[in-house]
Amino acid sequence: MKRKQHGAQFKAQVAMAALSGEKTLAELSAEYGVHPTMISTWKQELVKRAGELFERGGKTAADPQKTIDRLHQKIGQLQVERDFLVGQPAIARLLKGGR
Repeated sequence: MKRKQHGAQFKAQVAMAALSGEKTLAELSAEYGVHPTMISTWKQELVKRAGELFERGGKTAADPQKTIDRLHQKIGQLQVERDFLVGQPAIARLLKGGR
């Protein structure tokens, strides 16, 4: 039997429900279909790492859009450099395989 893969959002939701204390681990286990030990582990991880959310100057997860924008900028820069070098006669010959 293959193990279930749970996403971060699901884990956070279950851990928050466990942290609220409105239901027991057994009730949460039946509701979400996850073993009580896993719920307990996710809850402990949430409590342990909750302080990281409020740290100033700490490293945060990289914004995917910023990463994409930075890579597009780099691609553009490399294209400009390549086009410049192709315009140089000596380099153009080398790029074409000549001497």
